[in-house]
Amino acid sequence: MVRTIELVPCDATWPDLFRVEATLVGEVFGPELVAIHHVGSTAIPGILAKPIVDILLEVRSIEAVDSFNNSMTELGYLPTGENGIPGRRYFRKATDLHHTHHVHAFQAGHPEVERHLIFRDYLIAHPDEAQAYSRLKEELRDRFPEDVTSYACGKDAFIAEIVRRSKEA
Repeated sequence: MVRTIELVPCDATWPDLFRVEATLVGEVFGPELVAIHHVGSTAIPGILAKPIVDILLEVRSIEAVDSFNNSMTELGYLPTGENGIPGRRYFRKATDLHHTHHVHAFQAGHPEVERHLIFRDYLIAHPDEAQAYSRLKEELRDRFPEDVTSYACGKDAFIAEIVRRSKEA
């Protein structure tokens, strides 16, 4: 099965979709949850995004996350373990071809948490840079319409540069 990369204009309902899902996921993780964040392009106003709400969880113990797999499955999520990022637990909601939500869980203090939040906050504060990111995503989608890995890797240098700049500011 091949997933086609779909980018859509900013949707005003994405923050609401995040809040609803965050409540459900928060109930699953309960006291293990330190914080829950809306990240990814659906958290940045005015840019193109894949219509997938990314949720980042900060948890007390990353090992404890595995004990919530059955509860997450009951919410419609597929647990996929680290899925390529050491120290992460990743869940996706929906079918192989159409995802609606991604949950990325990290132990509080993991460097990926800061990276996601810095990137999001910088683009929210710098709309011109957000638009440059949006254009890059569109170019990558056009070059790699069915290659999710190349699409994602094509964004790496831009993301790293934004994170570097935000740390210098």
